[in-house]
Amino acid sequence: MSEDPKTVIHNRELTTKNWFTSWFDSPYYHILYKERNYREAQVFMDNLTQYLNLPEKAKVLDLACGKGRHAIYLSQLGYHVLGADLSENSIAEARKNSTTNLSFEVHDMREPFSEKFDAIFNLFTSFGYFEDEVDNLKTLRAIKESLSENGFAVIDFMNVNQVIETLVPEEIKTVDQIDFHIKRYLKERHIYKEISFEHHGESYHFTEKVSAFSLKDFENMMEEAGIYLLDIFGDYQLKKFHNTNSERLIMIFK
Repeated sequence: MSEDPKTVIHNRELTTKNWFTSWFDSPYYHILYKERNYREAQVFMDNLTQYLNLPEKAKVLDLACGKGRHAIYLSQLGYHVLGADLSENSIAEARKNSTTNLSFEVHDMREPFSEKFDAIFNLFTSFGYFEDEVDNLKTLRAIKESLSENGFAVIDFMNVNQVIETLVPEEIKTVDQIDFHIKRYLKERHIYKEISFEHHGESYHFTEKVSAFSLKDFENMMEEAGIYLLDIFGDYQLKKFHNTNSERLIMIFK
């Protein structure tokens, strides 16, 4: 992986199998999404850890942790936390916050861990980016294999029905004096987000592509992976999931 996004060939993402390794490793990804509501995310994790009734000093894996903001918060709650992500740049940044109960490593979520965890969190739609759908099944199996005997896993995904219904086709979002031109559309059971911008005289174009998985899709994959789906919620307050109007699809399983 290159640390310089200028080496990314523009418009290459759809022909590159692992396009996410360039976009998620880019500093522009973190600029665009810097204004995410992290307080809301902390409330979610408070609610989630209370619901799961995790033991004191439980071992928690934040899978696809990015720069580790949420792993850091989980460690502040007293858990022993490992943050894992495919992005080398993000992990290098996250490691600056390492403590005795917080560590980070570069890891492909399709591969199980050698250690077992009391809880594995895959948060904020960090699932469904692989080109080959077999890799999504591999990820679920890897999560299952990495859980302790009494452990729980959580996937926090978008509610695809609500997202499609409210999709904003085009917008311009200005962050740090960069005008990000964003286009969104549904194509072949994937939701695409095309992101174009200029910075320091260079033109950039990235494309996000995530599978438009419904609850039924997850149920089918989990059944194939030998996973037991325990509960489903529709928002970060852990309210009941409604197929059409819930903001999120939060699945608790083991």
